[in-house]
Amino acid sequence: MSQAGALRLGLLGSPNSGKTTLFNALTGLRAKVGNYPGVTVEHREGETQVDGRSVVVIDLPGTYSLTPISPDEAVVNQVIEGRVAGVGAPDGLVITVDACTLDRSLLLVAQALRLDKPCCLVVTMVDELRARGGHLDLHRLSDALGIPVAGVIGHRGLGLDHLRELLGRPENWSRPPILPPDEPAERAGWVASVLETVLHERPGRSRTTDAVDRIVLHPVAGTVLFATVMVLFFQLIFAWAQPAMDLIDGAVAAAVGWLHATLPAGLVTDLLADGVLAGVGAVIIFLPQIVLLFTLLYLLDDLGYMARAAFVVDRVMGRVGLEGRAFVSLLSSYACAVPGIMATRTIPSPRKRLVTILVSPLMTCSARLPVYALLIATFVPATSVWGPLGLQGLVLLGLYLLGATAAMVAAAVLNRTLRAGGDIPFTLELPPYRVPPVRLVVSQVWSSASAFLRRAGTIILAVSIVLWFLLSFPRSDVPPGLSPDEASRHSLEHSAAGTLGRFVEPAIAPLGFDWKIGVGLVASLAAREVIVATLAQVYAVGEEDAVSLREAIRRDPVFDPPTVAALLVFFVFALQCMSTLAVMRRETNSWRWPAFAFGYMLTLAYVTSFATHRIVAALL
Repeated sequence: MSQAGALRLGLLGSPNSGKTTLFNALTGLRAKVGNYPGVTVEHREGETQVDGRSVVVIDLPGTYSLTPISPDEAVVNQVIEGRVAGVGAPDGLVITVDACTLDRSLLLVAQALRLDKPCCLVVTMVDELRARGGHLDLHRLSDALGIPVAGVIGHRGLGLDHLRELLGRPENWSRPPILPPDEPAERAGWVASVLETVLHERPGRSRTTDAVDRIVLHPVAGTVLFATVMVLFFQLIFAWAQPAMDLIDGAVAAAVGWLHATLPAGLVTDLLADGVLAGVGAVIIFLPQIVLLFTLLYLLDDLGYMARAAFVVDRVMGRVGLEGRAFVSLLSSYACAVPGIMATRTIPSPRKRLVTILVSPLMTCSARLPVYALLIATFVPATSVWGPLGLQGLVLLGLYLLGATAAMVAAAVLNRTLRAGGDIPFTLELPPYRVPPVRLVVSQVWSSASAFLRRAGTIILAVSIVLWFLLSFPRSDVPPGLSPDEASRHSLEHSAAGTLGRFVEPAIAPLGFDWKIGVGLVASLAAREVIVATLAQVYAVGEEDAVSLREAIRRDPVFDPPTVAALLVFFVFALQCMSTLAVMRRETNSWRWPAFAFGYMLTLAYVTSFATHRIVAALL
């Protein structure tokens, strides 16, 4: 929390203007992320100290205009005007503009200056402007606008000292003697006059960007490149992460064995070893793949490729009634459906926004990755199909493509059945290619990886402890003459979890699933990856000899090829995530749509799993 009476400054700017980089440079790791009260638009606040004065920087959603056409743009106005409950209005505005797109950015500056708040202008990418032959006079720009102007190179920290001096005293910022005109035509003339005064040399086009874009944006070459990038993407997730995964797997197994060997036998030892370590550890094993997934996603995005990918697939999106903005939301869902659904706030059309919300959970989020990785690594041979292309990576890619294809088909159907809504033309800015600083990528990956670890340390830990008790109690009388393995299996089947598993088993038996998988499916309603922790506990309780989870399920006859294939397909489609349902409820302001999404995806999961089991069984 910020200190009482701290100065509050709103950071305003268009997407790709360097606003987020500037925010990170000013606030470091002291940023707090949350939602504005009453709305689902995400906001960040970070605190910094300037000459002993506490300054809270509010990272407002990126916007091209203060005339809103989408929910996130509407929030910008509401926050600036102090109309959001519990969020104080900023005492001043720090407007960020890209030096290379100053002509477009000045339209937003003109609107901001008319708000009658202290304003200062931060010009970013000044190094890129010079590299492209442009020359901007910042002193004349300050005189023309009537407000302080600072030039910065955010990712290198250049110009930040001068900016910090400005931030500490907004009450001393100069004000424009004459406000910019309010009418669009007159405002365009005002922009032209400012540019004529301050921009001595306009930046030329980036020849590197243009040359690369001739390939990346080509209808055929761009599509082939996109497919190639995706194939390599999933190959690397398996190839590079496996050594680290094996190391963590061995460490977890050693820790479980050490606890059993060191602590006295009893319920407490069993809870710590088979409940906490076996449950949470079975999920933590997949942290290297999660880290690699986020690293590749952030790297491609920061390089500027993801915006091009949105342009390439916009043709496909248009055929199912969506657009490039929806692709950005769906792409975010590869990390997690929750931010993916929240990212739909940039979609102006209510119908397209609702459709995107309803299909976002079909995109393969990182929570599915531990399930996929466990089953693929255990049952799919690590063989080469062609050169560096391995079978395991291709199977993982196939599951991702299956989810994406299902999302497109569902979007096409929903667009034809849901209520009509007005469509707004789609515009997309293609940023120049930039190599992101290592610190930026590391901070982004650390933020996502730490969220995964927090999830493991909260939701998965809590579920693991509850599951251990359900798997261990009530105690049943073991018939005489049973071997230790048979006695453990008997106790497990007659536990509370075993009773629950046998209750749902008739419904899932047509899919090839038994009661143990049933327990995992019920537990995974809290979060998909919980099924891995559940299976780890089931087999830790049921096995006398210490074996890894992969070896344990490989030994179980129920995990034959048809069942494994059906289970993988089930997780492609089923909506097993309470957090996703909750954010759907907030975004749509109704439980109707989360219930609809849960129902149609569960039906789709059951039908496709049943068909998969039958098809694979017939082929063998």
